[in-house]
Amino acid sequence: MVNTKQDKAFLTFTYAVLAAVGIVAVVPLLYVVSVSLTPFAEVLKHGGYVLIPREFTFHAYRKLMETSGIPRSLVITVTITLLGTAINLILTTLVAYPLSRRSLPGRNVFLIMVVFTLLFSGGIIPTYLVVKATGLIDSLWALILPTAVSSFNVLLMKSFFEQLPEELFESARIDGAKEFRILLRLAVPLSLPVMITVGLFYAVGHWNSFFAAIMYVTDRTLFPLQVVVREILMLSQQPLENAEDQVPTVTMQMAAVVFASFPIIAVYPFLQKHFTKGMLLGSIKG
Repeated sequence: MVNTKQDKAFLTFTYAVLAAVGIVAVVPLLYVVSVSLTPFAEVLKHGGYVLIPREFTFHAYRKLMETSGIPRSLVITVTITLLGTAINLILTTLVAYPLSRRSLPGRNVFLIMVVFTLLFSGGIIPTYLVVKATGLIDSLWALILPTAVSSFNVLLMKSFFEQLPEELFESARIDGAKEFRILLRLAVPLSLPVMITVGLFYAVGHWNSFFAAIMYVTDRTLFPLQVVVREILMLSQQPLENAEDQVPTVTMQMAAVVFASFPIIAVYPFLQKHFTKGMLLGSIKG
């Protein structure tokens, strides 16, 4: 409750800062969407900057779908995101739940191993050699399996499992339930917020991943969406080698950016309430 002039001044200042941060975040998105929906001639007429389009056209999107590898890469990215997130959640749950049980033999040793991998990684070259030795080069599995488990997400989910009432698990054991049944019937249904939060972390990571594709994939038919969008943006900055090359217009570039970012932006509002709860409860003991 605001009682003093100092409180009102502080509240006004806070709202002003938040409004400024909101404008800084929204204007670039508005620019990208507006340019992608504006005719190219109109964009050139205004020097390449359009925030509120006066004319609308989907020509850039149609051209992008017809002349680039966007449709195929979109299918690849959706496949990687859905399959990879499912594998991530299954493996993370199977690691986090046993670590949350204090009766697990050697629990502290396993926890130290998880934390160690959080602080130290093998590096790019050793990881590449492992991927190559396992025969994953030029396959979709090379984009999924090397990041199948995140130590940070394991610790987040473990902390959430530890918040669940132990009496509930004890009563299930008295009724004869084994640990795997307790996990499936009690722990997982009660952990929906952290499941959605961790799933969103993994899904965003898969959707935005391009470094793994550059490192492990040479077959262009397996390139995910972010790699194709990167090529479209880079092509406009490079000199043409022959007259038949076509440089994507700025409207096509912005349409490619919308293709790459819109799905995650559209999904996030529906998961926000679970996301906040999962982060807060999972981080109390983390």
